[in-house]
Amino acid sequence: MDLRIFTEPQQGASYETLLSVAKATEEYGFDAFFRSDHYLKMGSVDGLPGPTDAWITLAGLARETSRIRLGTLMTAGTFRLPGVLAIQVAQVDAMSGGRVELGLGAGWYEEEHTAYGIPFPKEKFPRLEEQLAIVTGLWETQPGDTFSYDGAYYQLADSPALPKPAQAKVPVLLGGLGPKRTPALAARYADEFNIPFASVADSAAQFDRVRAAATEIGRDPSELIYSNALVACVGRDDAEVARRAAAIGRQVDELRENGLAGSPAEVVDKIGRYAELGATRIYFQILDLSDLDHLELIASQVQSQL
Repeated sequence: MDLRIFTEPQQGASYETLLSVAKATEEYGFDAFFRSDHYLKMGSVDGLPGPTDAWITLAGLARETSRIRLGTLMTAGTFRLPGVLAIQVAQVDAMSGGRVELGLGAGWYEEEHTAYGIPFPKEKFPRLEEQLAIVTGLWETQPGDTFSYDGAYYQLADSPALPKPAQAKVPVLLGGLGPKRTPALAARYADEFNIPFASVADSAAQFDRVRAAATEIGRDPSELIYSNALVACVGRDDAEVARRAAAIGRQVDELRENGLAGSPAEVVDKIGRYAELGATRIYFQILDLSDLDHLELIASQVQSQL
């Protein structure tokens, strides 16, 4: 079971804060540091000092870490043109020595688009499908060849399809709970399928849909990695769990139901239930980025048992 750290910087984090979390992620032996891709806070937090850009952040971390994988859950397709995104990700992959993964989603948070003047198209999912075809097509184009694409939303002509990533294949992550189009898109393009903040039962149903969609197009479902992202609130005792829950404005009972909360033993047991469904990777959503002791506890008493 791979354990990864997943952050939500739009809720309030500077680059320096993210760097400290990424370095702790590496020091404590986690597999990867991931971040969301949002430009506006959610809920009652003040969000200070303001948003950081996902790929600029990852570019910096690429030069200041040496082992951990780096990526997004999920890059918003509404924020970037696919040709530009292919260049950005390839460059950060080269800067990291081949440690980047691209999570790509359709984009959903209309308020952040309004706040920063970003178009919010109605046809987000069809655009996402074209974006995936373009980004992967550019990377797969052989050196010396060109790439063209004539879609409903994007057109590319005779692109040199450069630069290339350092990796022969940048892993592509897709996710969500859409019952039809999401599994079909994952079966076609994804190396990993991620389910965010869902129960064991809902995860089981969606993993099965993705496996069925892969089988339908002749792809071996076991080629995909299946993963879950869940909020973390782990404590050595009930008081520590309660303190961590209060720090992120959540209730302990709700976190136990919907996340990875409680003692290390409780969290290991719940991870086991996701593992029984075929999940081999868990993203711990860390909401209090000042609490690096939380990461150390998860590493020493949860990760050590997995």
